[in-house]
Amino acid sequence: MAWIRLVSDDEAEGRLARSFEAARKRAGGVANIVRTMSPNPPVLDASMAMYVKLMHAESPLSRRRREMLATVTSRANECHY
Repeated sequence: MAWIRLVSDDEAEGRLARSFEAARKRAGGVANIVRTMSPNPPVLDASMAMYVKLMHAESPLSRRRREMLATVTSRANECHY
């Protein structure tokens, strides 16, 4: 199993601290998938920007349906996130 050093809330500074705060506002906490990208804040920001575009942009699919599709896909891929 891979090991990635995760940055704690207390260690987060600058750009990463702002990303963690945005995650807390968006989801009520910092999810493990967000924390997994914490060693590389530019990658975290790009990933979150893509997520927000996918889930919040206009679409023929409702936000609820998009979230359900993401959950089903994660389950099918045996992804715990």
